[in-house]
Amino acid sequence: MSLFSSTGGFGAGGTGMFGGTTTDNHNPMKDIEVTSPPDDSIACLSFSPPTLPGNFLIAGSWANDVRCWEVQDNGQTIPKAQQMHTGPVLDVCWSDDGSKVFTASCDKTAKMWDLNSNQSLQIAQHDAPIKTVHWIKAPNYSCIMTGSWDKTLKFWDTRSPNPLMTLQLPERCYCADVVYPMAVVATAERGLIVYQLENQPSEFRRIESPLKHQHRCVAIFKDKQNKPTGFALGSIEGRVAIHYINPPNPAKDNFTFKCHRSNGTNTAAPQDIYAVNGIAFHPVHGTLATVGSDGRFSFWDKDARTKLKTSEQLDQPISACGFNHNGNIFAYSSSYDWSKGHEFYNPQKKNYIFLRNAAEELKPRNKK
Repeated sequence: MSLFSSTGGFGAGGTGMFGGTTTDNHNPMKDIEVTSPPDDSIACLSFSPPTLPGNFLIAGSWANDVRCWEVQDNGQTIPKAQQMHTGPVLDVCWSDDGSKVFTASCDKTAKMWDLNSNQSLQIAQHDAPIKTVHWIKAPNYSCIMTGSWDKTLKFWDTRSPNPLMTLQLPERCYCADVVYPMAVVATAERGLIVYQLENQPSEFRRIESPLKHQHRCVAIFKDKQNKPTGFALGSIEGRVAIHYINPPNPAKDNFTFKCHRSNGTNTAAPQDIYAVNGIAFHPVHGTLATVGSDGRFSFWDKDARTKLKTSEQLDQPISACGFNHNGNIFAYSSSYDWSKGHEFYNPQKKNYIFLRNAAEELKPRNKK
């Protein structure tokens, strides 16, 4: 039985293979647990590109490690390898051919991990922790983009110790995304910059933030022609902004929506408001997933402006998420994100990565 074929082996009801009779709510959606998850909070997840046969998942953690699993079609996960930094690993990405993984760390370095030889070597250096790492594949160049708390964005040829280019940011880099030929970087103090990457990277536009609170995550979305056309930006105040770069009608086309709040979003009663920790767009349907400090994931259709699904509540925040290359698998990680301070840290609580069949639940609403 193939769990991750598009027909969907384990139905949308999420009755997993491990029928849950216990009261333990670490996995209320009965999703598949990845074996041997990291021993500290999981900061980032990334699936292998379509050029690689099969599915491989990378996770970086606050235990200073980055791990690789093979995800088989029956849902089994096989730990394949791991590498270490000397500080927490905050971001990971793949090269377009699937042969290398790039890792960004609080140790102020980024490394290139060659999966074939299982060797890892430093390819980038900043003066403060590196928060984001992205692979850029252009017709005339390929490079790594790193964003740091040292308020710079640097571009690296993996063969040279010096950056190809350094761009000053207005503030510390908090999150970024790349879909060639576009990059977007969100910084502290609500800074927001779009870059164009053709020929060589350059600043395209600074945007006044559509959100009033600290930026937490950003993801670029594409139009029907598969070209990057805008981005979704999440904040710590349970809100996501959908922002088009050149919309026909900015006042109408750009909007924000509330999410990851207790007792729903349409209420006058006081509510607990949680951070949006991650946003990922479905590679086929263009719908999106958000994950939050409230311990829930939600699926949304931005074009119909409707929510497709919200999960049951996990007993920990969801710290990161991502889709595999064909959109059949949704991965999300359950870890304490320190959003409630050290008083709420429980070292006994384990960290988990869950896999869910996403083929059906992220189909857009039928257009009326």
